[in-house]
Amino acid sequence: MQTLIMTAQLILGISILVILHEFGHYLAARAFGIKVEKFYLFFDAWGVKLLSFKVGDTEWGIGWLPLGGYVKIAGMIDESMDKEAMKKAPEPWEFRSKPAWQRLIVMIGGVVVNIVTGIVIFAMMSYAYGEKYIKNESVKNGIVPSELAKEYGFQVGDKLISVNGANIARFEDALKIKHILGEGVSYQVERNGTQMEIAIPSDFVKKFGDEKKDFFLPRMSFFVNEITPGYNAAKAGLLVGDVITQVNDTAFKFFDEFQGILKKFSNQEVVFHVIRGAETVQLKVQVDEAGRVGFKPDSKDFEYEVVNYSFFGSFPAGYNKAVETIDAQIKGWAKIFKGDIAVNKAVQGPIGIAKFYGGEWIWSRFWMLTALISLGLAFMNILPIPALDGGHVIFLLVEMVIGRPLSEKFLETVQYIGMILLLTLMVLIFGNDIWGLLK
Repeated sequence: MQTLIMTAQLILGISILVILHEFGHYLAARAFGIKVEKFYLFFDAWGVKLLSFKVGDTEWGIGWLPLGGYVKIAGMIDESMDKEAMKKAPEPWEFRSKPAWQRLIVMIGGVVVNIVTGIVIFAMMSYAYGEKYIKNESVKNGIVPSELAKEYGFQVGDKLISVNGANIARFEDALKIKHILGEGVSYQVERNGTQMEIAIPSDFVKKFGDEKKDFFLPRMSFFVNEITPGYNAAKAGLLVGDVITQVNDTAFKFFDEFQGILKKFSNQEVVFHVIRGAETVQLKVQVDEAGRVGFKPDSKDFEYEVVNYSFFGSFPAGYNKAVETIDAQIKGWAKIFKGDIAVNKAVQGPIGIAKFYGGEWIWSRFWMLTALISLGLAFMNILPIPALDGGHVIFLLVEMVIGRPLSEKFLETVQYIGMILLLTLMVLIFGNDIWGLLK
């Protein structure tokens, strides 16, 4: 069932974004009187269609190959490689008959719609949910660093003060992507009453990408907030609201201490000492091989702030989030080209994206990921690669500079090259996804 939910979310999210992207091209083309012959969600490869119908001059349909979608614009050299149509004299309603500036607008129409979509989704999420965050000053017990964070010098109990000279008001801001992807990160922390600097080198992001745990978390006392159905904690009778104070003969205060104790008793039965209301009970619980028993903790240690937005006030917030996302993508790809991030760690295919959606349908997460993917599609499509929108944009800009169109032979050749590059990239991405599953 979880696989079906992940797949359904992926298909719905991608379908929405593909339709909107292609609709951007469609609207721009129609605005300049250009004929659009086809509008397809997914590809009707080898002429195989799941559904098709015609309205006016345009055939609308759904193909069988779920790798995107397309609009076939009359008089344009695109992935259809319709050479016969291009041999005829240009018609006034064809793409090639229009001025370069109009053709440029048609080509960036899809990217513009994807950017607007990302901004609108972020804005509506800000309006509907607001922004909830932990006040950094309320993290009284400091942090719990991951093993990677310990390698760089962080210790349990360090209190975060600033990052790259900027005071940390929200705990979540300490690990903002703009810091992770920077050329070096410097944290100021307080340790046992003394302030000190912890510098992290520029190759930090490479190791951070391999880190499976959070880099650091706020240290907290805890209570049981959610029980995993059918797992060992549920079988033992642990209840929501229980406060675990001791495992066997070992008492503790913080959740990280509790985790460390459980790992020592992996694949063993232990006794939990639990405060439940006004009484104390003891429960025998089986610990699995990973040192888990099956519950999610929460804490009353922190002060939370919620920023609520008016309808119109949410749009600047949505815009700022979109700008941050695109900035992170630019910095991320720069790191990839420099070799600081491995491509197979940074690029996700359909299987990897589906995992991010998760096996439970949570609308806030669905829309957040869909917004991120929309901005990712905009960024990828505008890259100057033949067969992508960005490739067409580059050729149109060259045409505008030299004052004449590039030859159709040249455009056909680079279109073939671009398609080969994209197919190769798709094979590598799918292969990376499958290899991840096998591992």
